[in-house]
Amino acid sequence: MKRSWRQRRVRSRPARWWNPWRSLRPSKGRGKRINETKSFGIRDIVASPSEVQARPDLRWRIIGLFFVLLLVLLILRLGQLQIGEHAAAQATVESNSLRISTTPATRGDIYDRSGGLLVGNTTDTELLLSRAEAALHPSIKGALASLTGLSVKQINAALNNVRYSPYQPAPILLTTPPSVVEFLALHQSEFPGVTVAKISTRTYPGTGSLAPHVLGYVGPITGRQLAQLPNQGYQTDSVIGKTGIEAEYEQFLRGTEGTQTLEVNAHGQILNTVKTTKAKAGDSVVLNLDAGLQQAVDNILSAGILKDRTTIDPVSKVLPKALNGAAIVLNPNNGQVLAMASYPGYDLTNFTTGLSKAEYNQLIATGAFNNEAIQGLYVPGSTFKLITATAELQSGIMSANYVVDDTGSFKVPGCLQGYHGCVFHDDDNAGAGPVNLAKALTVSSDYYFYNLGYLFWSQQAKYGQTPIQNVAAKYGLDGYTGIDLPNENFGRVDSPAVRRLLHSEAPKDFPTVGWYTGDNVEMAFGQGSTAVTPIEMANAYATFANGGTVYAPEVAAGIVNAHGKVVLRYLPRVISHVNLPASIREPILQGLTGVVANHDGTASGAFASNITFSLSSFPIAGKTGTASNQPGQEPNSWFVGFGPTYAPKYVVLCVIEQGGYGADAAAPIVAKIFNYLVQHPVGNVKFKPQLVVPTTKTTTKSTKTAG
Repeated sequence: MKRSWRQRRVRSRPARWWNPWRSLRPSKGRGKRINETKSFGIRDIVASPSEVQARPDLRWRIIGLFFVLLLVLLILRLGQLQIGEHAAAQATVESNSLRISTTPATRGDIYDRSGGLLVGNTTDTELLLSRAEAALHPSIKGALASLTGLSVKQINAALNNVRYSPYQPAPILLTTPPSVVEFLALHQSEFPGVTVAKISTRTYPGTGSLAPHVLGYVGPITGRQLAQLPNQGYQTDSVIGKTGIEAEYEQFLRGTEGTQTLEVNAHGQILNTVKTTKAKAGDSVVLNLDAGLQQAVDNILSAGILKDRTTIDPVSKVLPKALNGAAIVLNPNNGQVLAMASYPGYDLTNFTTGLSKAEYNQLIATGAFNNEAIQGLYVPGSTFKLITATAELQSGIMSANYVVDDTGSFKVPGCLQGYHGCVFHDDDNAGAGPVNLAKALTVSSDYYFYNLGYLFWSQQAKYGQTPIQNVAAKYGLDGYTGIDLPNENFGRVDSPAVRRLLHSEAPKDFPTVGWYTGDNVEMAFGQGSTAVTPIEMANAYATFANGGTVYAPEVAAGIVNAHGKVVLRYLPRVISHVNLPASIREPILQGLTGVVANHDGTASGAFASNITFSLSSFPIAGKTGTASNQPGQEPNSWFVGFGPTYAPKYVVLCVIEQGGYGADAAAPIVAKIFNYLVQHPVGNVKFKPQLVVPTTKTTTKSTKTAG
């Protein structure tokens, strides 16, 4: 019997876990349904109902999955913001509500080796005005103008100065008269936002013209310096060491600035002071310089150059221009810089009292800011003969006792007649006759060293192309000395490689690329394209004087904190060594001693007429130098000496650009400096001994290298 639909039994099925992909998989163990599609894709979702079988349940499942995915991503992002980036978000919020105001620290002092104050601080009273209060009370500007004598325009300019943070008071007066300070104290309510503060300014006891190139000066920090020194606490209104010791030891001298953390509202108005940190005074720097010696060297150099400008050169019959010069005193046994002078100079007090634009431009035009002792490049002339003599004896190309007949005119063997660079003459075309090495140094025989230059070049297969230059490098004449002052220059010793380099950099100034016998002859007695700094030459002679140890010149002796405790003490820094056994050193020393002591010595007359002590009790060795410049220019005048000869304590150097003969201009200056040294011996460094603790930390500083 046929059942009706009502009588049909509905077979129930067990419930299954919902699987959105179930309908997308082919059924297992069953035949394919007639209305089942072979595949499914996006077109099935977006197609019209007439084009695809209706599947509303599948579409709902896909849409649901999409929103579930969005929900998961949203939860993950919220978690990242609330947990992972919580600290950064908090810092951002605080940065929008907190501002940092700084209080400058008192800068550390600078002392000489005996404890005398070279650079200190003086306290001034600064008048400040809050920008926020000035905006709320515009009449305050007029009241301040009446009280201080400033114009409202000047006050507005101070308030708008971008060097100062908008969240701290702007300086209106840097030095406030006591009467104004007293009036403000009695009428504070009438001047809202006006405050006074104590500030320190650099001061120079005695004179600001003492060693300005060594001490240096401070000034407002520049945008470039701020970019170069990120995260070091500098602000747009900070001061920073610009030159000299002030710049080299900035990290110790500057101290630590105090801070105020201010809470501000959305309009930038200060609501509250959250935190205050006091400023910490900077450390002091103790120098190896002796103040009395430094003052004497400054004065002697200045007077010597001015005298040179008014004394006719006995050979050229013209007045030397004597453009600039330098004088240096070193301790050859440890590299300590006892004095360093550069001419022309300037007065450091001008950087605290104010320097007009015209005055500044004048100093720039005269080169007063150049430290000629470490930056000036001078053709060395006969002072270079120390190097060639050392190369001679180290190589064995000639013995110290080998005699050469100095005729005053040296002709390069095999050179074509009339060819440029074939014949070299002494300055006065007068020969010295038979000379060995010692006498050649004493009388400064150019002929002797012409011959050495020729011999080295003609035998380059045996000695190489640069035997003299190699010795010069050992003495440090082509690299940084490592002195602890900024912006040191380094010299060059002429060679085939240097010639090519100079030509590539300035073809018009150095048109010749090749290197010939005549070039080697010129180089051997300190001419050609050789140019060195005074500190390099002084250090070379210090190396010879002490027996071969190359020290880095050291201006600073140590660092003392505000409580008088030595926190750093700088020990001698050994750079390298020059091989100077007695067989090499003694013949050269004999010749250098004769320069001053022998009647034929080139500096004997200068010392005899300028020293007040006996050379028998304090013997001095040294070398004059007369270095040719461009045609029509006077030669550079050099002298470098050391003494006492056999137990040297001091090396003294002087050089004057276009100063004339070394014996006439530079040698008298060195002789007078030795006068002071004999009468006022330099004592040991004192680190405020009454405050020094027994245990001190020592350190050595890294050495700069050329390149």
